[in-house]
Amino acid sequence: MGKGKKRKQAEALQAAAAAKKAQSSAPIRPARTLTGWRDAEEGMEAEAEAQVPFRNREKVLVTCSRRINFRYRHLMLNLVSLLPHSKKDSKVESKETKAATLNDLIDLRSCSSCLFFECRKAKDLYLWMVKSPGGPSVKFLVNAVHTMEELKLTGNHLKGSRPLLSFSTNFDDSPHWKLLKEMFTQIFGTPKEHRKSKPFHDHVFVFSIVDDHVWFRNYQISVPHNETDKIDKGGLDKMTLIEVGPRFCLNPIKIFGGSFGGPTLYENPFYVSPNQIRALEKKKKASKYVTKVKAKTRRKIHEMENALVPDEFADLWKED
Repeated sequence: MGKGKKRKQAEALQAAAAAKKAQSSAPIRPARTLTGWRDAEEGMEAEAEAQVPFRNREKVLVTCSRRINFRYRHLMLNLVSLLPHSKKDSKVESKETKAATLNDLIDLRSCSSCLFFECRKAKDLYLWMVKSPGGPSVKFLVNAVHTMEELKLTGNHLKGSRPLLSFSTNFDDSPHWKLLKEMFTQIFGTPKEHRKSKPFHDHVFVFSIVDDHVWFRNYQISVPHNETDKIDKGGLDKMTLIEVGPRFCLNPIKIFGGSFGGPTLYENPFYVSPNQIRALEKKKKASKYVTKVKAKTRRKIHEMENALVPDEFADLWKED
């Protein structure tokens, strides 16, 4: 019995030694590429990276400044409901340090973009559209704001569905419009297979350039659902668009190279600030008052220069 055990142990040791020798004597030959020899491990890693498909992980942080108007706050909430890949955060103080604060917030919330609504003087609304951390960032003045609650339109679409993005043809005319088109596409386009989105396209976001302003509209795509009126693929003549809301107009002010700042890539030469517009309106109102005062002074001077001659018959019929 003892000799059998010893024989088995010796055979096992010989087999292990032979396997070890085979591994050490026959190394894996590296693959040859155009730039030289490549190790097997590097080749496996490169192949694994090539097989991993691209996945859009876009997340948008939506926040606003303190002392914002109720209408502008409702507009922000409408956009949050339209973008299932957005994250809402608490209000941020609109100071000089807002850039560092917002960049930290974007990093903490694991977002790659930001929509920051900044309200000044409880009248003027500015929208910062930012790609973080490398930029670029765009500052808009928001005009002609109409929220969903205010319009009460008849359109309605599924919450969380993915939108189609439609751009007017003049977005391809100049480089700064091309940059804005790419930013709108990345921020307003819902990523495919996002956990909060639904795999349907039943509404469309329309971005149009009119008078160097970007006009935003949201339409529902209405299709007849009767059994007799089933629509064929590509039958766009039977589809109708019904507006849902909200509506707003974006006036680009500046495009910066960084996140909430950096070198100025573009500046709108036709931009006039709301403070200048209000100052001109006050001057117009003040000019009316000035003309009235000047007319009174001219009348007094005329009366002094052309005094009336006393009438000798003025006291004729007065009784003594």
